[in-house]
Amino acid sequence: MAFRLRNDHHKNTHFLRDMKKFLLAICIALGVQSAAQAGFAEGAMAYNNKNYAQALREITPLAQGGNADAQHLMGLMYYMGRGVAQDYKQALSWHRKAAVQGKADAQYVVGAMYYTGNAVIQDHKQAIVWFRKAAEQGHAEAQQVLGLMYRYHIGGMPQDYVIAYMLWNLAATGGSMNAAEQRGAILKSMSQEQIEEGQALSAAWKPNTPLPAKSRTGAAPRAAN
Repeated sequence: MAFRLRNDHHKNTHFLRDMKKFLLAICIALGVQSAAQAGFAEGAMAYNNKNYAQALREITPLAQGGNADAQHLMGLMYYMGRGVAQDYKQALSWHRKAAVQGKADAQYVVGAMYYTGNAVIQDHKQAIVWFRKAAEQGHAEAQQVLGLMYRYHIGGMPQDYVIAYMLWNLAATGGSMNAAEQRGAILKSMSQEQIEEGQALSAAWKPNTPLPAKSRTGAAPRAAN
């Protein structure tokens, strides 16, 4: 999945580069995450085996019946043109259906589509809404990109190095290598007080609870990269 760049500002290039890898990872994870669901496991396995016609037959009735995992997979198939004609509007529609049911992967994709303006009017504030929903469920990729939005003051977000550090700390714990690298880089621009606050915030946060909107010390970083 390649997100289309519609904002040429240099500070966004890292953000978009890191997002491009997302769908490959979640496609691989589909069969593992949902293997216990009757009916969906067969569709996910067929998809991962590149038997897209069978996957479509298996998941279509489930998606139409309101199964969030099936709706998310339908969205992926439409986005990537696998088993169906590529259709970004259909992809967004199916992902949104799953997202409103609380499917974190789908919430992340809806956020990404709002960020890039793919099949929808570009709206960074809406992107933040969906990224935050996913991040608050412990979704590492959403935490990582939300951290970038705090780091680079995107979509009206306050520039807050402490919250960015906190989010990257959480995302790195969740397996995001990009977040681990970004966390290491931002340390060079943070005071010891900011680092300590970021560590305390990440240690105190629990999944499925609100993430802090701002920090006490992070609004005025010691130095900008």
